[in-house]
Amino acid sequence: MSTHGADVAEDEGAVAPGSEWESELYRMSTRQFDRAAELLVLDPEFRTRLRAPRRSLVVNFPVRMDDGGTASFTGYRVQHTLTMGPTKGGFRYQPDVSLGECAALAMWMTWKCALLGLPYGGAKGGVRCSPAQLSDGERERMTRRYAAELLPIVGPEQDIPAPDIGTGEREMAWFMDTYSQQVGYSVPGVVTGKPLVLGGTPGRLEATGLGVVYVLEAVCDRVELPIREARVAIQGFGNVGGVAARELHAIGARIVAISDAGGGVVSADGLDVAALDLWVAEHGSLAGYPEAEHVGPADVLEVPCEVVIPAAVSRQITADNAGRLDCRLVIEAANGPMTVDAEEILLKRGITVVPDVLANAGGVTVSYFEWVQDQQRYSWDVIDIQERLRRQMRAAFTRVTDAVDRLEVDWRTAALSVAIEHVAEAARLRGIYP
Repeated sequence: MSTHGADVAEDEGAVAPGSEWESELYRMSTRQFDRAAELLVLDPEFRTRLRAPRRSLVVNFPVRMDDGGTASFTGYRVQHTLTMGPTKGGFRYQPDVSLGECAALAMWMTWKCALLGLPYGGAKGGVRCSPAQLSDGERERMTRRYAAELLPIVGPEQDIPAPDIGTGEREMAWFMDTYSQQVGYSVPGVVTGKPLVLGGTPGRLEATGLGVVYVLEAVCDRVELPIREARVAIQGFGNVGGVAARELHAIGARIVAISDAGGGVVSADGLDVAALDLWVAEHGSLAGYPEAEHVGPADVLEVPCEVVIPAAVSRQITADNAGRLDCRLVIEAANGPMTVDAEEILLKRGITVVPDVLANAGGVTVSYFEWVQDQQRYSWDVIDIQERLRRQMRAAFTRVTDAVDRLEVDWRTAALSVAIEHVAEAARLRGIYP
Protein backbone atom coordinates (compact mmCIF):
# COMPACT_ATOMS: atom_id res chain seq x y z
CA MET A 1 0.00 0.00 0.00
CA SER A 2 1.38 3.38 -1.04
CA THR A 3 2.28 5.86 1.69
CA HIS A 4 2.53 8.83 -0.69
CA GLY A 5 -0.43 10.66 0.85
CA ALA A 6 0.91 10.19 4.37
CA ASP A 7 4.34 11.45 3.30
CA VAL A 8 2.81 14.59 1.78
CA ALA A 9 0.72 15.18 4.90
CA GLU A 10 3.79 14.86 7.12
CA ASP A 11 5.86 17.16 4.91
CA GLU A 12 3.23 19.88 4.65
CA GLY A 13 1.60 19.53 8.05
CA ALA A 14 -1.70 18.67 6.41
CA VAL A 15 -4.45 16.34 7.62
CA ALA A 16 -3.39 12.71 7.13
CA PRO A 17 -5.46 10.65 4.65
CA GLY A 18 -8.48 9.20 6.38
CA SER A 19 -8.39 11.68 9.26
CA GLU A 20 -11.36 13.45 7.72
CA TRP A 21 -13.53 10.52 8.83
CA GLU A 22 -11.86 9.94 12.19
CA SER A 23 -14.38 8.98 14.86
CA GLU A 24 -14.87 6.16 17.34
CA LEU A 25 -17.50 4.57 15.11
CA TYR A 26 -15.23 4.73 12.06
CA ARG A 27 -12.39 3.18 14.04
CA MET A 28 -14.77 0.36 15.00
CA SER A 29 -15.69 -0.27 11.36
CA THR A 30 -12.07 -0.31 10.17
CA ARG A 31 -10.94 -2.60 13.00
CA GLN A 32 -13.65 -5.05 11.99
CA PHE A 33 -12.63 -4.74 8.34
CA ASP A 34 -8.94 -5.28 9.14
CA ARG A 35 -9.71 -8.44 11.12
CA ALA A 36 -11.66 -9.97 8.24
CA ALA A 37 -9.09 -8.80 5.69
CA GLU A 38 -6.32 -10.54 7.66
CA LEU A 39 -8.34 -13.75 7.74
CA LEU A 40 -8.92 -13.58 3.97
CA VAL A 41 -5.27 -12.62 3.31
CA LEU A 42 -6.84 -9.85 1.22
CA ASP A 43 -4.63 -8.35 -1.46
CA PRO A 44 -3.20 -4.96 -0.35
CA GLU A 45 -4.81 -3.33 -3.39
CA PHE A 46 -8.29 -4.18 -2.19
CA ARG A 47 -7.51 -3.25 1.40
CA THR A 48 -6.62 0.19 0.07
CA ARG A 49 -9.68 0.44 -2.17
CA LEU A 50 -12.26 -0.82 0.33
CA ARG A 51 -11.03 0.54 3.64
CA ALA A 52 -11.97 4.18 3.05
CA PRO A 53 -15.06 5.83 1.51
CA ARG A 54 -14.96 6.52 -2.20
CA ARG A 55 -16.85 9.82 -2.07
CA SER A 56 -18.05 12.22 0.61
CA LEU A 57 -19.92 15.50 0.50
CA VAL A 58 -20.24 18.05 3.31
CA VAL A 59 -22.71 20.88 2.80
CA ASN A 60 -23.62 23.95 4.81
CA PHE A 61 -26.92 25.57 3.94
CA PRO A 62 -29.27 28.26 5.30
CA VAL A 63 -32.87 27.60 6.31
CA ARG A 64 -35.53 30.25 6.95
CA MET A 65 -36.96 29.69 10.43
CA ASP A 66 -40.51 30.37 11.57
CA ASP A 67 -39.48 33.55 13.41
CA GLY A 68 -38.13 35.04 10.19
CA GLY A 69 -34.49 34.46 11.10
CA THR A 70 -32.00 32.24 9.30
CA ALA A 71 -30.20 29.20 10.71
CA SER A 72 -27.25 27.39 9.14
CA PHE A 73 -27.20 23.58 9.07
CA THR A 74 -24.45 21.11 8.18
CA GLY A 75 -25.33 18.01 6.16
CA TYR A 76 -23.34 15.00 5.03
CA ARG A 77 -23.50 12.23 2.44
CA VAL A 78 -20.87 9.48 2.23
CA GLN A 79 -20.71 6.83 -0.52
CA HIS A 80 -18.43 3.97 0.44
CA THR A 81 -17.98 2.13 -2.86
CA LEU A 82 -19.25 2.68 -6.41
CA THR A 83 -18.22 -0.79 -7.58
CA MET A 84 -21.46 -2.67 -7.00
CA GLY A 85 -24.02 -0.33 -8.58
CA PRO A 86 -25.95 2.60 -7.09
CA THR A 87 -25.21 3.36 -3.46
CA LYS A 88 -27.89 2.88 -0.81
CA GLY A 89 -28.37 4.12 2.72
CA GLY A 90 -30.48 6.27 4.99
CA PHE A 91 -30.10 9.82 6.19
CA ARG A 92 -30.66 10.81 9.80
CA TYR A 93 -31.40 13.95 11.78
CA GLN A 94 -29.44 14.03 15.04
CA PRO A 95 -27.34 16.52 17.03
CA ASP A 96 -24.22 14.32 16.78
CA VAL A 97 -24.29 13.45 13.06
CA SER A 98 -20.74 13.66 11.72
CA LEU A 99 -18.66 12.75 8.70
CA GLY A 100 -16.97 9.94 10.63
CA GLU A 101 -20.27 8.44 11.74
CA CYS A 102 -21.61 8.52 8.17
CA ALA A 103 -18.39 6.95 6.85
CA ALA A 104 -18.65 4.04 9.28
CA LEU A 105 -22.34 3.45 8.58
CA ALA A 106 -21.74 3.62 4.82
CA MET A 107 -19.03 0.95 5.09
CA TRP A 108 -21.30 -1.32 7.11
CA MET A 109 -24.06 -0.80 4.54
CA THR A 110 -21.71 -2.01 1.79
CA TRP A 111 -21.09 -5.27 3.66
CA LYS A 112 -24.80 -5.62 4.48
CA CYS A 113 -25.83 -5.26 0.83
CA ALA A 114 -23.12 -7.66 -0.33
CA LEU A 115 -24.11 -10.25 2.26
CA LEU A 116 -27.77 -10.06 1.20
CA GLY A 117 -26.91 -10.16 -2.51
CA LEU A 118 -28.24 -6.65 -3.23
CA PRO A 119 -26.77 -4.71 -6.22
CA TYR A 120 -25.71 -1.71 -4.14
CA GLY A 121 -22.73 -0.09 -2.54
CA GLY A 122 -23.18 1.46 0.88
CA ALA A 123 -24.00 5.09 1.64
CA LYS A 124 -25.13 7.16 4.62
CA GLY A 125 -25.97 10.76 5.33
CA GLY A 126 -27.66 13.17 7.65
CA VAL A 127 -28.07 16.68 8.96
CA ARG A 128 -26.71 17.80 12.30
CA CYS A 129 -29.71 19.23 14.10
CA SER A 130 -32.08 18.76 17.03
CA PRO A 131 -35.22 17.58 15.19
CA ALA A 132 -37.49 17.87 18.25
CA GLN A 133 -36.80 21.62 18.30
CA LEU A 134 -37.91 22.11 14.68
CA SER A 135 -41.47 22.85 13.63
CA ASP A 136 -42.98 20.86 10.78
CA GLY A 137 -42.43 23.81 8.45
CA GLU A 138 -38.78 24.20 9.48
CA ARG A 139 -38.19 20.48 9.09
CA GLU A 140 -39.69 20.52 5.59
CA ARG A 141 -37.59 23.50 4.49
CA MET A 142 -34.45 21.89 5.91
CA THR A 143 -35.19 18.56 4.19
CA ARG A 144 -35.86 20.18 0.83
CA ARG A 145 -32.70 22.27 1.05
CA TYR A 146 -30.64 19.21 2.03
CA ALA A 147 -32.11 17.33 -0.96
CA ALA A 148 -31.24 20.20 -3.28
CA GLU A 149 -27.65 20.23 -2.01
CA LEU A 150 -27.32 16.51 -2.77
CA LEU A 151 -28.72 16.73 -6.32
CA PRO A 152 -25.31 16.25 -8.05
CA ILE A 153 -24.72 12.85 -6.41
CA VAL A 154 -28.18 11.27 -5.86
CA GLY A 155 -30.66 9.60 -8.19
CA PRO A 156 -32.29 6.21 -8.79
CA GLU A 157 -29.18 5.01 -10.64
CA GLN A 158 -26.65 6.87 -8.47
CA ASP A 159 -27.52 6.99 -4.77
CA ILE A 160 -30.87 6.14 -3.18
CA PRO A 161 -31.52 7.56 0.32
CA ALA A 162 -33.96 6.09 2.85
CA PRO A 163 -35.30 6.85 6.36
CA ASP A 164 -33.09 6.58 9.42
CA ILE A 165 -33.08 8.00 12.95
CA GLY A 166 -35.17 11.18 13.02
CA THR A 167 -36.57 10.77 9.51
CA GLY A 168 -39.47 8.82 8.00
CA GLU A 169 -42.03 8.64 5.22
CA ARG A 170 -42.76 12.37 5.36
CA GLU A 171 -39.12 13.35 4.83
CA MET A 172 -38.82 10.84 1.97
CA ALA A 173 -41.87 12.41 0.28
CA TRP A 174 -40.30 15.88 0.54
CA PHE A 175 -36.96 14.60 -0.74
CA MET A 176 -38.61 12.83 -3.69
CA ASP A 177 -40.66 15.91 -4.57
CA THR A 178 -37.63 18.22 -4.46
CA TYR A 179 -35.65 15.92 -6.76
CA SER A 180 -38.61 15.43 -9.10
CA GLN A 181 -39.19 19.20 -9.37
CA GLN A 182 -35.59 19.65 -10.50
CA VAL A 183 -35.69 17.00 -13.26
CA GLY A 184 -39.21 17.88 -14.40
CA TYR A 185 -41.04 14.59 -13.80
CA SER A 186 -41.92 12.27 -10.93
CA VAL A 187 -39.06 9.98 -9.87
CA PRO A 188 -40.32 7.66 -7.11
CA GLY A 189 -37.13 5.55 -7.25
CA VAL A 190 -34.88 8.33 -5.94
CA VAL A 191 -35.71 7.32 -2.34
CA THR A 192 -37.22 4.34 -0.56
CA GLY A 193 -39.33 4.28 2.58
CA LYS A 194 -41.91 6.54 0.93
CA PRO A 195 -45.66 6.68 1.67
CA LEU A 196 -47.58 3.95 -0.18
CA VAL A 197 -49.43 6.44 -2.39
CA LEU A 198 -46.09 7.78 -3.70
CA GLY A 199 -44.62 4.42 -4.65
CA GLY A 200 -43.76 3.02 -1.23
CA THR A 201 -44.09 -0.65 -0.48
CA PRO A 202 -46.19 -2.42 2.17
CA GLY A 203 -44.14 -3.85 5.02
CA ARG A 204 -41.26 -1.36 4.76
CA LEU A 205 -41.80 0.14 8.22
CA GLU A 206 -41.77 -3.29 9.87
CA ALA A 207 -39.02 -4.77 7.70
CA THR A 208 -35.98 -4.28 9.94
CA GLY A 209 -37.70 -5.61 13.07
CA LEU A 210 -39.24 -8.48 11.16
CA GLY A 211 -35.86 -9.38 9.67
CA VAL A 212 -34.41 -9.47 13.19
CA VAL A 213 -37.06 -12.02 14.16
CA TYR A 214 -36.41 -14.15 11.06
CA VAL A 215 -32.69 -14.25 11.88
CA LEU A 216 -33.33 -14.99 15.56
CA GLU A 217 -35.60 -17.91 14.61
CA ALA A 218 -32.84 -19.35 12.43
CA VAL A 219 -30.20 -18.85 15.14
CA CYS A 220 -32.40 -20.52 17.75
CA ASP A 221 -32.86 -23.51 15.44
CA ARG A 222 -29.09 -23.79 15.06
CA VAL A 223 -28.26 -23.56 18.78
CA GLU A 224 -31.31 -25.62 19.82
CA LEU A 225 -32.89 -22.85 21.87
CA PRO A 226 -36.72 -23.05 21.76
CA ILE A 227 -37.73 -19.50 20.87
CA ARG A 228 -41.18 -19.95 22.43
CA GLU A 229 -39.54 -20.49 25.79
CA ALA A 230 -36.84 -17.84 25.46
CA ARG A 231 -36.60 -14.77 27.68
CA VAL A 232 -35.78 -11.67 25.61
CA ALA A 233 -34.50 -8.22 26.64
CA ILE A 234 -34.77 -5.43 24.07
CA GLN A 235 -33.15 -2.01 24.20
CA GLY A 236 -35.30 0.26 22.04
CA PHE A 237 -39.06 0.38 21.50
CA GLY A 238 -39.21 2.18 18.16
CA ASN A 239 -39.63 0.98 14.59
CA VAL A 240 -37.13 -1.86 15.11
CA GLY A 241 -37.32 -2.87 18.76
CA GLY A 242 -41.08 -2.37 18.95
CA VAL A 243 -41.76 -4.54 15.90
CA ALA A 244 -39.40 -7.24 17.17
CA ALA A 245 -41.08 -7.18 20.59
CA ARG A 246 -44.58 -7.55 19.12
CA GLU A 247 -43.59 -10.35 16.75
CA LEU A 248 -41.67 -12.28 19.41
CA HIS A 249 -44.46 -11.84 21.95
CA ALA A 250 -46.95 -13.10 19.36
CA ILE A 251 -45.00 -16.34 18.80
CA GLY A 252 -44.63 -17.02 22.51
CA ALA A 253 -41.28 -15.58 23.57
CA ARG A 254 -41.23 -13.88 26.97
CA ILE A 255 -40.23 -10.19 26.77
CA VAL A 256 -38.69 -9.64 30.21
CA ALA A 257 -37.24 -6.16 29.62
CA ILE A 258 -37.61 -3.30 27.16
CA SER A 259 -36.61 0.36 27.11
CA ASP A 260 -36.99 3.62 25.26
CA ALA A 261 -35.49 7.08 25.81
CA GLY A 262 -37.73 7.52 28.87
CA GLY A 263 -36.32 4.48 30.67
CA GLY A 264 -36.59 0.72 30.90
CA VAL A 265 -39.21 -1.64 32.32
CA VAL A 266 -38.54 -5.14 33.63
CA SER A 267 -40.75 -8.09 34.61
CA ALA A 268 -39.39 -11.58 35.15
CA ASP A 269 -42.85 -12.97 34.38
CA GLY A 270 -42.96 -11.23 31.01
CA LEU A 271 -44.28 -7.87 29.86
CA ASP A 272 -47.62 -7.30 28.14
CA VAL A 273 -46.41 -5.70 24.90
CA ALA A 274 -49.90 -4.59 23.86
CA ALA A 275 -50.32 -2.80 27.19
CA LEU A 276 -46.95 -1.12 26.71
CA ASP A 277 -48.06 0.10 23.28
CA LEU A 278 -51.18 1.63 24.75
CA TRP A 279 -49.22 3.29 27.56
CA VAL A 280 -46.68 4.82 25.14
CA ALA A 281 -49.46 6.02 22.82
CA GLU A 282 -51.09 7.82 25.74
CA HIS A 283 -48.04 9.03 27.70
CA GLY A 284 -45.30 9.35 25.06
CA SER A 285 -42.80 6.95 26.65
CA LEU A 286 -42.45 3.97 28.95
CA ALA A 287 -41.78 6.24 31.94
CA GLY A 288 -44.31 5.65 34.71
CA TYR A 289 -45.69 2.36 33.36
CA PRO A 290 -47.26 0.81 36.49
CA GLU A 291 -46.99 -2.94 35.89
CA ALA A 292 -43.20 -3.37 35.96
CA GLU A 293 -39.95 -2.52 37.71
CA HIS A 294 -38.24 0.59 36.32
CA VAL A 295 -34.55 0.77 35.36
CA GLY A 296 -32.33 2.95 33.17
CA PRO A 297 -32.51 2.64 29.35
CA ALA A 298 -29.20 0.73 29.15
CA ASP A 299 -29.83 -1.40 32.25
CA VAL A 300 -32.20 -3.68 30.33
CA LEU A 301 -29.14 -5.10 28.57
CA GLU A 302 -28.06 -6.68 31.88
CA VAL A 303 -31.35 -8.37 32.76
CA PRO A 304 -30.98 -12.20 33.00
CA CYS A 305 -32.36 -13.76 29.80
CA GLU A 306 -31.49 -15.95 26.84
CA VAL A 307 -31.52 -13.22 24.14
CA VAL A 308 -30.45 -9.57 24.26
CA ILE A 309 -31.49 -7.36 21.33
CA PRO A 310 -29.84 -3.91 21.28
CA ALA A 311 -32.17 -1.95 18.97
CA ALA A 312 -31.41 1.65 19.95
CA VAL A 313 -28.21 3.48 18.96
CA SER A 314 -24.53 2.67 18.57
CA ARG A 315 -21.96 1.76 21.26
CA GLN A 316 -24.39 0.66 23.97
CA ILE A 317 -22.49 -2.52 24.88
CA THR A 318 -18.97 -1.55 25.89
CA ALA A 319 -16.07 -2.97 27.85
CA ASP A 320 -17.67 -1.40 30.93
CA ASN A 321 -20.90 -3.42 30.85
CA ALA A 322 -20.09 -6.45 28.66
CA GLY A 323 -19.06 -8.48 31.68
CA ARG A 324 -22.49 -7.98 33.25
CA LEU A 325 -24.60 -9.28 30.37
CA ASP A 326 -26.39 -12.48 31.41
CA CYS A 327 -27.54 -14.14 28.19
CA ARG A 328 -26.73 -16.73 25.51
CA LEU A 329 -27.23 -14.63 22.39
CA VAL A 330 -26.87 -10.98 21.38
CA ILE A 331 -28.72 -10.06 18.19
CA GLU A 332 -27.59 -6.64 16.90
CA ALA A 333 -30.73 -4.90 15.67
CA ALA A 334 -29.05 -1.46 15.78
CA ASN A 335 -26.04 -0.40 13.74
CA GLY A 336 -22.78 -0.70 15.66
CA PRO A 337 -24.37 -1.22 19.11
CA MET A 338 -21.27 -3.00 20.45
CA THR A 339 -17.64 -1.90 20.63
CA VAL A 340 -14.85 -4.19 19.47
CA ASP A 341 -13.50 -4.55 23.02
CA ALA A 342 -16.95 -5.48 24.32
CA GLU A 343 -17.36 -8.15 21.67
CA GLU A 344 -14.04 -9.73 22.63
CA ILE A 345 -15.26 -9.97 26.23
CA LEU A 346 -18.56 -11.58 25.20
CA LEU A 347 -16.89 -14.08 22.88
CA LYS A 348 -14.50 -15.15 25.66
CA ARG A 349 -17.55 -15.71 27.85
CA GLY A 350 -19.11 -17.98 25.21
CA ILE A 351 -21.90 -15.57 24.25
CA THR A 352 -22.81 -15.70 20.55
CA VAL A 353 -23.01 -12.31 18.83
CA VAL A 354 -25.07 -12.11 15.62
CA PRO A 355 -23.77 -8.98 13.84
CA ASP A 356 -25.75 -6.02 12.57
CA VAL A 357 -24.75 -6.61 8.94
CA LEU A 358 -26.89 -9.75 9.07
CA ALA A 359 -29.42 -9.18 11.86
CA ASN A 360 -30.79 -5.78 10.81
CA ALA A 361 -30.52 -6.18 7.03
CA GLY A 362 -34.29 -6.55 6.62
CA GLY A 363 -34.73 -2.81 6.16
CA VAL A 364 -32.37 -2.40 3.22
CA THR A 365 -33.68 -5.63 1.69
CA VAL A 366 -37.27 -4.38 1.57
CA SER A 367 -35.95 -1.00 0.42
CA TYR A 368 -34.43 -2.89 -2.50
CA PHE A 369 -37.82 -4.49 -3.17
CA GLU A 370 -39.39 -1.02 -3.18
CA TRP A 371 -36.78 0.30 -5.62
CA VAL A 372 -37.32 -2.68 -7.94
CA GLN A 373 -41.08 -2.10 -7.89
CA ASP A 374 -40.58 1.61 -8.66
CA GLN A 375 -38.30 0.72 -11.58
CA GLN A 376 -40.80 -1.82 -12.94
CA ARG A 377 -43.92 0.26 -12.12
CA TYR A 378 -45.40 -2.93 -10.66
CA SER A 379 -46.42 -3.53 -7.04
CA TRP A 380 -46.18 -6.65 -4.86
CA ASP A 381 -48.53 -7.40 -1.96
CA VAL A 382 -47.39 -7.56 1.66
CA ILE A 383 -47.41 -11.38 1.83
CA ASP A 384 -45.14 -11.53 -1.20
CA ILE A 385 -42.83 -8.92 0.39
CA GLN A 386 -42.58 -10.86 3.66
CA GLU A 387 -41.94 -14.20 1.95
CA ARG A 388 -39.25 -12.66 -0.25
CA LEU A 389 -37.70 -11.08 2.85
CA ARG A 390 -37.71 -14.37 4.75
CA ARG A 391 -36.04 -16.20 1.86
CA GLN A 392 -33.40 -13.48 1.41
CA MET A 393 -32.59 -13.37 5.14
CA ARG A 394 -32.41 -17.16 5.40
CA ALA A 395 -30.07 -17.33 2.39
CA ALA A 396 -27.75 -14.75 3.97
CA PHE A 397 -27.93 -16.62 7.29
CA THR A 398 -26.81 -19.80 5.53
CA ARG A 399 -23.89 -17.97 3.89
CA VAL A 400 -22.76 -16.74 7.29
CA THR A 401 -23.10 -20.06 9.12
CA ASP A 402 -21.28 -21.86 6.32
CA ALA A 403 -18.42 -19.40 6.78
CA VAL A 404 -18.53 -19.81 10.59
CA ASP A 405 -18.12 -23.57 10.20
CA ARG A 406 -15.57 -23.40 7.39
CA LEU A 407 -13.33 -20.68 8.84
CA GLU A 408 -13.93 -21.50 12.52
CA VAL A 409 -14.41 -17.85 13.46
CA ASP A 410 -17.04 -15.73 15.20
CA TRP A 411 -20.20 -14.69 13.37
CA ARG A 412 -19.15 -11.10 12.64
CA THR A 413 -15.82 -12.07 11.13
CA ALA A 414 -17.56 -14.76 9.08
CA ALA A 415 -20.22 -12.34 7.79
CA LEU A 416 -17.69 -9.65 6.94
CA SER A 417 -15.43 -12.18 5.23
CA VAL A 418 -18.27 -13.30 2.95
CA ALA A 419 -19.20 -9.70 2.12
CA ILE A 420 -15.67 -8.36 1.66
CA GLU A 421 -14.68 -11.26 -0.57
CA HIS A 422 -17.74 -10.58 -2.74
CA VAL A 423 -17.01 -6.85 -3.13
CA ALA A 424 -13.26 -7.39 -3.62
CA GLU A 425 -13.94 -9.84 -6.47
CA ALA A 426 -16.21 -7.29 -8.15
CA ALA A 427 -13.53 -4.63 -7.74
CA ARG A 428 -10.89 -6.97 -9.21
CA LEU A 429 -13.02 -7.67 -12.27
CA ARG A 430 -13.75 -3.98 -12.90
CA GLY A 431 -10.13 -2.94 -12.36
CA ILE A 432 -8.89 0.59 -11.73
CA TYR A 433 -9.81 3.34 -14.22
CA PRO A 434 -7.85 4.72 -16.01
